[in-house]
Amino acid sequence: WATQTSATATSRRLRGQCAFQTGLAAEESVARDYGRRGRPVAARRWRGPSGEIDLILHDGDGFIFVEVKKARKHDQAAERLSQRQMSRIAMAAQEFVGTCPRGSLTDMRFDLALVDGQGQVKVIENLYMGG
Repeated sequence: WATQTSATATSRRLRGQCAFQTGLAAEESVARDYGRRGRPVAARRWRGPSGEIDLILHDGDGFIFVEVKKARKHDQAAERLSQRQMSRIAMAAQEFVGTCPRGSLTDMRFDLALVDGQGQVKVIENLYMGG
């Protein structure tokens, strides 16, 4: 029984590591896509008290806050963004701009970047975040 439990824990750990690496690769693809469009990365995996933001990009004097989701198909990836997660991202974005010279007056945009199983990136701009 102990061997079986150990094997299950090892398998779970390997799946977690694979998911982490896949997530990093998806974020890198999205960052390159935005970079080609003149939006350089300001921060990756920025973490504040309210949560983490996958990518923060420069947009003139403002910022684009991007949540990256990966799945076999773009629609499946989009379904992985919950209302609760959107609220946390919006709160974390407020914390981030609170450190900027213009504070809450800083221009912000929220995008959802979807990456499919083939590595194709689809961006939904100006996603309403609530909050």
